[in-house]
Amino acid sequence: MEELTPREIVAELDKYIIGQDAAKKAVAIALRNRYRRAQLGEEMREEIIPKNILMIGTTGIGKTEIARRLAQLARAPLIKVEATKFTEVGYVGRDVDAIIRDLTEAGVHMVQTERMGAVEQQARERARERLLSLLTRQVEGESRPAGEVRLPFLVGPGGAVSGPPPEQSPEDADQERREARRAERVREFTRRRLEAGELEDELIDIDVEEGIVKNVQIFSAMGVEELGFNIQDMLGNLLPRQRSRKKVPVHEAREILAYEEAQKLVDRDEVHREAIQRVEQHGIVFLDELDKIAGRESGHGPEVSREGVQRDILPIVEGSTVLTKYGPVDTHHILFIAAGAFHVSKPSDLIPELQGRFPIRVELKDLTEEDFRRILTEPRNSLVKQYRALLGTEGVEVEFTEDGIAAIARSAAQVNEQMQNIGARRLHTVMERVLEDISFEAPDLDGAKLVVDAGFVRERLKDVLEDRDLSRYIL
Repeated sequence: MEELTPREIVAELDKYIIGQDAAKKAVAIALRNRYRRAQLGEEMREEIIPKNILMIGTTGIGKTEIARRLAQLARAPLIKVEATKFTEVGYVGRDVDAIIRDLTEAGVHMVQTERMGAVEQQARERARERLLSLLTRQVEGESRPAGEVRLPFLVGPGGAVSGPPPEQSPEDADQERREARRAERVREFTRRRLEAGELEDELIDIDVEEGIVKNVQIFSAMGVEELGFNIQDMLGNLLPRQRSRKKVPVHEAREILAYEEAQKLVDRDEVHREAIQRVEQHGIVFLDELDKIAGRESGHGPEVSREGVQRDILPIVEGSTVLTKYGPVDTHHILFIAAGAFHVSKPSDLIPELQGRFPIRVELKDLTEEDFRRILTEPRNSLVKQYRALLGTEGVEVEFTEDGIAAIARSAAQVNEQMQNIGARRLHTVMERVLEDISFEAPDLDGAKLVVDAGFVRERLKDVLEDRDLSRYIL
């Protein structure tokens, strides 16, 4: 993060998100403050708590997309959760502590991926030697007479060792040296073939270690949680490691063995310690659909208390310690970014204590026709680029003219005004309708070049836009 200033963070977000400058500015400052805090002395660093953000705006205007792109920029543990998935303590369902457990899992995965990437070269070298040994044994096994077995010492009844190796005669010693030289020649020959890429598709038997991982449902006062427990870790060496034999091509075996070697080179306890530290100091939680748990209960039936969910979320946002299978996690310095449409309820419907924990309020603006036109063309992952690439796989070249793009944007804005405003998601609906026939006939149009202009768009949407009742269902 030291490489990105707030202005540069906004510039990166601009590559994927059109408009919403106020929201981009708020998250850019929050992200930069994480870096600034890390530069302070320990005493002052502990005193500075993150300023949580509440983004308010209708669906489809970029709230979730901002969170997704922020995660890529931050390179910090980040999860997106929906507030509606959680229930009040005492009800069956996910309890809010699962938010921090999931965030810790994300942190562990991030750190482990980094550590395994750092030892990748060493792991690949070790995997190459293991692979070479397996191939050499396979070649020797095919060339050795059936039933010939070489034992380094005598074995008595029941598998007991009966004594030290017998003295070798000169003839036996010569035979053993010849065998060793032969094995070395076979290994070198196999090495040359392996490095030349001649054995990539050869099948080989490998033993793969399997973790004994089970999903165990834990019934507790907090509800029902699914936690992964590694039985092997809990019972130590009481249970033997399970291994299964697989016959795979050499190129696939190389990747499997490299992954196993990388895991052996990484200190698991160190990964867990660093992951917890990273979650506590740099973790970000994007809490979506916060408006769905705002407001008083209707009183019709025994529904789960929305205020109860708010009360349960409050300690985590305020700062508390949550127990995870990797150890306790302190939430005092985790950044929370909440979002909601708030078209039925209002932020003031949240309990006052929770409102106070989101001091930065950002209202996202509804998208206009001009925003839609820019969304179709400017972002790196724009819809026009996506559809051209998809149809290009069938050999069909699709050209979108300026007036065609303007017509699509105008239609989406018109439908949003007349019916429920679903923001930029309306563009997906309109684009699918416009390109429906082309997508269907594309395999039979190999080499064709099609132009999507204003006339084409009006023709495809004419019946739907003119029939208000039909458009309500189609668009």
